[in-house]
Amino acid sequence: MTKGRTLLALLLPLFALATACSPSGKQADEKIVDIAGIVSPKDGKNEFVGGIARIQEDGWLDAELAKKGWNARWVPVPASVGGPVVNEGFAARTIDMANYGDLPSVIAMAGGVDLRLVVPSRSSTNIYLAVGKDSTARTLRDLKGKRIALHRGRPWEAGFARYVQSQGLKLDDFKIINVNAVAGQAALTSGKVDAIVLIQAEAYVLQDKGLARILWSTANAPESWKMVAGSFARKEFLDAHPDIVQTVVTAFVRQAYWSSQEKNRDTVLSWGTLGGTPLAAVVKDTDNNPLPWRQRFSPLPSPAIQEHFDFVSDYAFRTGLTRKKVDVSKLIDRRYVDQATKDLKLEGWWTDPKN
Repeated sequence: MTKGRTLLALLLPLFALATACSPSGKQADEKIVDIAGIVSPKDGKNEFVGGIARIQEDGWLDAELAKKGWNARWVPVPASVGGPVVNEGFAARTIDMANYGDLPSVIAMAGGVDLRLVVPSRSSTNIYLAVGKDSTARTLRDLKGKRIALHRGRPWEAGFARYVQSQGLKLDDFKIINVNAVAGQAALTSGKVDAIVLIQAEAYVLQDKGLARILWSTANAPESWKMVAGSFARKEFLDAHPDIVQTVVTAFVRQAYWSSQEKNRDTVLSWGTLGGTPLAAVVKDTDNNPLPWRQRFSPLPSPAIQEHFDFVSDYAFRTGLTRKKVDVSKLIDRRYVDQATKDLKLEGWWTDPKN
């Protein structure tokens, strides 16, 4: 019975996604762009995280799409299932665009989904390695042979693997326990694992409660080590409806501009508290980003982002996460961001990292 309930729990999000996006649910003359995004629980409901919520509140995208006879349909994806569910939607062509992370997108492309990264994110999400509160470990080598909770196939895996590699080690040197962040944190605090890989403020929440200690993070690591997310589009949809993709991209660039203004900093920080994360932990994680506030929201591709995807593609193939090495040399398509910054008269607002 327990196994059956577990399987059902895993399949429900897929059923929900398929139902929400099913072509049979559209009228023949409906023109809808389906955009998937991560949601977080709040007051018993799931709410879209950060920038997507701002775009919905702003209303500009809905108005511009309506002029073209189109509508945006936002597909909620719980953070606990994230990339795999988005990839199912891309493969089934039930979603057209999605905001999600690096490693899942490479896995999707290896499975035959032709994607383009149309709005890169330089927010450079930090990755953390935390150990139990009573752990004597002071370096990664002290954990050799120990149990580390790591949700495999998720964006933070590649960044952690890069750190492991830099220390002359490999993931096989540890007992990797493949569980999601929630189960992993419970395992750490109960002593069932020795360490856990987390992102953003999660590690600070545990540390501030005296339940864990942060051993390492990407705070001072090269930008290319950090988790990268952004807005991806199916190339098939992009080729068929470039004007619609441009409209969506422009909405995301508008949101990035809004977020990058210092006067909106407190609101942006509050987005990290969805799901009950204390603001103090969000601030600590935010302070670990060396980029100036404005540049954190730059949608302009940087060499570090391309380098990051080069590593992710190679890592996914070497470790068997993909059966072939994905060519990511043409993954980033900056034409839409360049047009958006021009249309919005934002040229020069962000420092172009290519110069």
